[in-house]
Amino acid sequence: MPKLIKMYITHCVAGFGLSALFVGALLFYNIANLGHLVSTSPVGWIAVGMLFFGNGIVFAGVQFAISIMRMGEGDGPSGGRRAPRITGERARVTAEAAPRRDVLRRS
Repeated sequence: MPKLIKMYITHCVAGFGLSALFVGALLFYNIANLGHLVSTSPVGWIAVGMLFFGNGIVFAGVQFAISIMRMGEGDGPSGGRRAPRITGERARVTAEAAPRRDVLRRS
């Protein structure tokens, strides 16, 4: 199996594991009265399933995106411009404004 596929599967499993912990904490601590609503409703398991799968997709995507973005990090800068040289000199900047002709003059 290619490394990328293996990494995707492991991060999906981690994302759905985090989703299970998150939904469990939501229900255990009764956030927004979800625990009571789910436990007293005859179709509460559908809500739990939707919460689990929805959050699982989001958490898995974030896990995989973070791992992909961190693959490009190296030990140091790998190009670009040199660091700016700091001098004690002030930069001379001139600003000239043309007279505005679109302003209505009141007398």
